[in-house]
Amino acid sequence: MFLQGHEDWVNSVAFSPDGQRIVSGSNDKTVRLWDVNGQPIGQPFVGHEDWVRSVAFSPDSQRIVSGSDDETIRIWDATTGDCLRVISYKFCAGLNITGVTGLTSAQRIALKLMGAIDNS
Repeated sequence: MFLQGHEDWVNSVAFSPDGQRIVSGSNDKTVRLWDVNGQPIGQPFVGHEDWVRSVAFSPDSQRIVSGSDDETIRIWDATTGDCLRVISYKFCAGLNITGVTGLTSAQRIALKLMGAIDNS
């Protein structure tokens, strides 16, 4: 079977628990839903800003979760494709580097880009 619809490599696929649908995540930054015959269902789920690396269905098949290189996890409504929640997982999220000495300006900038807090 050939799933035609993504515009770049597919990184992850999963069957719904009821076996009726397939979800895929791609380097084209989208999540797509398919029937078991490989026909797309609806439009791509759009919102990630980088490659989608992982996808899965919830046990009741009502939600889809996707993880991306944009450092977010998104929860989608499997029927409408609406994004219900965005969870950020930046590497240094919440790390407070205010007042920390010995960091170069480049290191401080890099840590802030990874989610660190600097109130200095």
